[in-house]
Amino acid sequence: MYRSHSCGQLRTTDINKEVTLAGWVQKTRDKGFMIWVDLRDRYGITQLIFDEERTPAAVVEKAKTLGREFVIQVKGTVIERESKNKNIPTGDIEILVSELDILNEALVPPFTIEDETDGGEDIRMKYRYLDIRRNPVKDSLMFRHQVAMKVRNYLSNEDFIEVETPYLIKSTPEGARDFVVPSRMNEGQFYALPQSPQTFKQLLMVGGMDKYFQIVKCFRDEDLRADRQPEFTQIDCEMAFVEQEDILNIFEGLTRHLLKEIKDVELGDFPRMTYDEAMRTYGNDKPDIRFGMKFGELNQVAQHKEFKVFNDAELVVGIAVPGAASYTRKEIDKLIDWVKRPQVGALGMVYVKCNEDATYKSSVDKFYDQDDLAKWAATTGAKPGDLICILSGVTNKVRAQLSALRMELAERLGLRNPEEFAPLWVVDFPLLEWDEETERYHAMHHPFTSPKPEDIPLLDTKPGDVRANAYDLVLNGNEIGGGSIRIHDKETQALMFDHLGFTPEEAKAQFGFLMDAFQYGAPPHGGIAFGFDRLVAILGGQETIRDFIAFPKNNSGRDVMIDAPANIDEEQLKELNITLDL
Repeated sequence: MYRSHSCGQLRTTDINKEVTLAGWVQKTRDKGFMIWVDLRDRYGITQLIFDEERTPAAVVEKAKTLGREFVIQVKGTVIERESKNKNIPTGDIEILVSELDILNEALVPPFTIEDETDGGEDIRMKYRYLDIRRNPVKDSLMFRHQVAMKVRNYLSNEDFIEVETPYLIKSTPEGARDFVVPSRMNEGQFYALPQSPQTFKQLLMVGGMDKYFQIVKCFRDEDLRADRQPEFTQIDCEMAFVEQEDILNIFEGLTRHLLKEIKDVELGDFPRMTYDEAMRTYGNDKPDIRFGMKFGELNQVAQHKEFKVFNDAELVVGIAVPGAASYTRKEIDKLIDWVKRPQVGALGMVYVKCNEDATYKSSVDKFYDQDDLAKWAATTGAKPGDLICILSGVTNKVRAQLSALRMELAERLGLRNPEEFAPLWVVDFPLLEWDEETERYHAMHHPFTSPKPEDIPLLDTKPGDVRANAYDLVLNGNEIGGGSIRIHDKETQALMFDHLGFTPEEAKAQFGFLMDAFQYGAPPHGGIAFGFDRLVAILGGQETIRDFIAFPKNNSGRDVMIDAPANIDEEQLKELNITLDL
């Protein structure tokens, strides 16, 4: 037996017990006649004491050789600690060691295994197995486990069945790029790793499973950022014989359950907002509604003077920044430089200071009088002491630019409290979106999303106006879940494929199995998928998912620990009938 107790378990009630512990050496303190060692495992830290008067001499000598991260086993007696440590649960006791066994020596680690480490991100990712020993990462992985268990328990209690779906599937042309896997036994043919189990969960509904879920790994070969990895985890769900309202109710329940169980937060109503309203009011389809700064469209009150910048713009839009009229000219200039960065792309910014005496001072006083500026304040909801920031240009671009500015200002003003939670359903998304590069419509969600029944006649005349029977769940400015009511009959699915530019032959080749299944009695069905990594990070008070994933990739999609992706042997390539033209 390597241990009788963990390093976080012993208390004063255990004094005089003979115990066996095992773990890693956190640090040692050698006073010559006495040595203290902090022994660490997943559960905590226990202090060991090697005393020349009470510990065998050979054991003391061996203790003098211990270094950081040595793996050891000790036997000894629990005694009361003279100098107690109130910062750890085991701080009232220590172990008077009688036996010491060095299970494995260790090199000096490349960074300190402490909560506040001296290791940068790159070195910690290279030695991720050491980083996991640190409490912040260890605790994040344990937190992820707790969330997963809460999800499984909730859905199981709601009669959902967890079903595993295949990882080697067929590549499809819609969505992000697939990771492809060559087949040795089928020369020249490839599997794809799933971007989601979409078609399989629909087939499970045809199969009569009624309620399905899976905490499942998915894969997308796309550019990375803080909340995106090439492999990610979804809470994937589907239900039969449901309408949109049924799904929203069930998964509001899941979100309430998680926040109550994990954060002890009671949520009120989940407001609902159409996609058009979200874009018009916040400039994006996942607005953070924990704070105001709603958009005010200013065309009617700003395009009547000789200011060409506004007159030539498709949209003039502004936000009122609370309390920011006190900003100096230098601070405002920095804001203007921020929106002109390539990542945002604005050409400039007009501003108005709303003074406490109800007067206004703007960067366009030459063109607009006090009455004009008062109308701008009314439209944006600005109060005395606020700063109005105004951008103009092409509608879609300027909304995205002002949305980025709104979030940046909220961050600077401390308006994004990670312990405050504001959920929101965004509904009525466009079914299709125009792609300038391919010059055709693509499904905004995926080809299996049902259009609103009343909008189906518009498919032939105004396809861009057709609304999807789709919904996203947003939490604190992050999309944590998205789904839709699915098409469940062959005729509507064929119509959808036609409008997406598939020939009947292409649709048959790609999705014939699904079309065939619909002919055998497919029930009305719909579902949702939560981004599990992102959800865990938000519940953990973060927006970066990397520390909640055991072995993440870097921003180039590389695992720097195992050095992947990597070249493979020529013999393997020959077996796969692949020739590299280098």
